[in-house]
Amino acid sequence: MSDEEHHFESKADAGASKTFPQQAGTIRKNGYIVIKGRPCKVVEVSTSKTGKHGHAKCHFVAIDIFNGKKLEDIVPSSHNCDVPHVNRTDYQLIDISEDGFVSLLTDNGNTKDDLRLPTDESLLTQIKDGFADGKDLVVSVMSAMGEEQICALKDIGPK
Repeated sequence: MSDEEHHFESKADAGASKTFPQQAGTIRKNGYIVIKGRPCKVVEVSTSKTGKHGHAKCHFVAIDIFNGKKLEDIVPSSHNCDVPHVNRTDYQLIDISEDGFVSLLTDNGNTKDDLRLPTDESLLTQIKDGFADGKDLVVSVMSAMGEEQICALKDIGPK
């Protein structure tokens, strides 16, 4: 037996996968795909015919759902691609702090304070102006592969 102690980093993760495999030929426009390790929304799919080496290829043009960058990938249509689990959740906006973080109310009554304001200028001004006017705002938060970002805003009337 060895005398050395083993240290394990504990991650609060239930072991659920951030992605699931899907055959490239079945991924359609407006679906999701992982390209270069980033979760993306597919904006264009084109399929080439089988060549002399056998595989039909799918050419994906997709936009990163968090930073808006355009990414492309070519995959044989019979191979599997990673598809991210993308969730959209609505939270009521409680407060905006000076350092750019928002305080949100979850469905079970707890607060969620670990989200930054979005980088998109028009959405940012809509949130700040609506909050300054004292409106009741509901923000949609998109989460995929361990990242979360505010992606939309709904006004549910005055407070």
